Amino acid sequence: MNKPDTYVGINNDINGGMTTIGKIIRDAWVFELLPETETCEGWNLAGIDALLQKVNAEWDKYGCLVSHLPDEIAKRHNQIHSAALQKAREAGWSGESETDHEE
Repeated sequence: MNKPDTYVGINNDINGGMTTIGKIIRDAWVFELLPETETCEGWNLAGIDALLQKVNAEWDKYGCLVSHLPDEIAKRHNQIHSAALQKAREAGWSGESETDHEE
């Protein structure tokens, strides 16, 4: 099976968008690097990687900890990620695939 050349977009991603790329996009929304209307559909790997670098630079400012985010950003983080979790659960995602190896 060949990997696609472009990303399917967070709204079309597997597991309700609970993927590594989905997290990058949600964090880009949190840090307002992208508008929440940008799903990254059609983006190539280089574009996603460039976004990852920007997201990582933002997280580095706060020691990579949600608890270190300023109130406004922490509130946005909670809203965006909570909504994503609810949507993913409604789509059948349970999070078990992320913890299956932890026995």
